[in-house]
Amino acid sequence: MSEQLTGTVHRPGDISLSQRARMCELLNELFENVSREQFDADLAEKEWVFVFSDDRGTVQGFSTLMCLNVTVDGRPVVAVYSGDTLIHPDFWHELELPKLWGKHVFDLAAEVHAKTPEAKVYWFLISSGYKTYRFLPVFFANFYPTYRQPTPPQIQRTIDALARYKFGDQYDPAAGIIRFAHSAPLREGVAEVDERRLKNRDIAFFVEKNPGHAAGEQLACLVEIDHANITSAGMRMLGMERG
Repeated sequence: MSEQLTGTVHRPGDISLSQRARMCELLNELFENVSREQFDADLAEKEWVFVFSDDRGTVQGFSTLMCLNVTVDGRPVVAVYSGDTLIHPDFWHELELPKLWGKHVFDLAAEVHAKTPEAKVYWFLISSGYKTYRFLPVFFANFYPTYRQPTPPQIQRTIDALARYKFGDQYDPAAGIIRFAHSAPLREGVAEVDERRLKNRDIAFFVEKNPGHAAGEQLACLVEIDHANITSAGMRMLGMERG
């Protein structure tokens, strides 16, 4: 029987030095140009850290999260922004990450709506690899950008507002791409695109929209956090039921 992961949620200040070292080690296994200084700086700005450990207590994955608050068309927008997120390849079959992430994010959305009913709540994520982008059609009925339909103007304004707020001049609104001054591209062999994968329309669209993905350029994406927006497969993988 294969090992399983156990996920826990922490504040960044509660992450131990040994956990930080292991998390940075995992990043270096999958990404290039990762420094401990940049890792610590990124971690410090986040509000929550999801840590996933194996049966021996060894950290085998993590994800970071923070809230961004902007106003678009006179309406408050709250976006949960996913920072560094990865699982060791030996555990890619595990669903602990989406289950824990889904519960936390939808609980946050419920808190926002209870305090500010008129607010829109989104998941704002950036992707330099097709594997991350491919999660969107699996879990959500509507997400942007996509080949399925043009991005509505209000959604595009929201993407632009969030990307400018978070990344400033590193965001190219004409392309919808973030180009970091110090990028950390995926290592060779982690998520390379071949002709077989390009037959998948989502992957082909991602490569078309983000031609610099191999160099670490990031596609800005947006998803509304709403139970009605989750696919049936997403409901099963997130461990949820229709309300």
